[in-house]
Amino acid sequence: MLQETRLHRIRSLLSSFNQVSTDRIVQDLGVSRETVRRDILELEAEGVLRRVHGGIIATNDEPEPPLAVRQTVRAKEKRAIARAAARLVQPGQTLFVDAGSTTALLAEELSAMTGITLITNGLLVAQQMAAGQAARPANHVILLGGQVNTSLAATCGDVTVSEIHRYRADIALLSPVGVSAEHGATSFEHAEAAIARAMVVQAKRLVILADHSKVGHASRVAYAHAQDIDALVTNRHKDNAEGWDALRRAHVEVVLA
Repeated sequence: MLQETRLHRIRSLLSSFNQVSTDRIVQDLGVSRETVRRDILELEAEGVLRRVHGGIIATNDEPEPPLAVRQTVRAKEKRAIARAAARLVQPGQTLFVDAGSTTALLAEELSAMTGITLITNGLLVAQQMAAGQAARPANHVILLGGQVNTSLAATCGDVTVSEIHRYRADIALLSPVGVSAEHGATSFEHAEAAIARAMVVQAKRLVILADHSKVGHASRVAYAHAQDIDALVTNRHKDNAEGWDALRRAHVEVVLA
């Protein structure tokens, strides 16, 4: 059974029963518990469900899962997106980068470049970039102050937003919860959206990093219209042609990793 079919079946079970045991999923799909575990992690990263003892429960528009969970899903695709996004950056540029699993991988790629100034609210993003400073001291990392959100591994709040407005950047490289031609770039949390919105205002260009599961979808809070997005970096997937085409019609450059 194809993964897309399995994910659809799990969603259907949740729609019908709201809470489903792992044993029921294994029996219904006729696959191994390990396969079910991977599928559950995938759907948990998308915010479709959350794990409970012995099974899963449907979420009702709950926040994104913690960063540690998101890092385990579509890692290969996110790495390819990070590499493609890094190729859009030139040595000597100043960048805004927000917190996220994809942008943490981007920081790792950027650490191999030289003369980069990276301004971020992401704790892991700053750590990944700073790890390469010994070999490339011309790079600079600025971690924005503010309240620490341990689930997001990021700073946020009014202090963080105020600090962003002290800087100007060549590019803002941001990873949203969803991106579409109709709704633009969106986030679930108002605090995250406020950070992203400030970075968009203070940057000359906006580059969005989003794997295929986010393209064509929207979350609760918009922080950039489609016409504000200069480029979308995403991975190739057979089901996303319509979402790409709609964004291209909105004059967004689509870069396929």
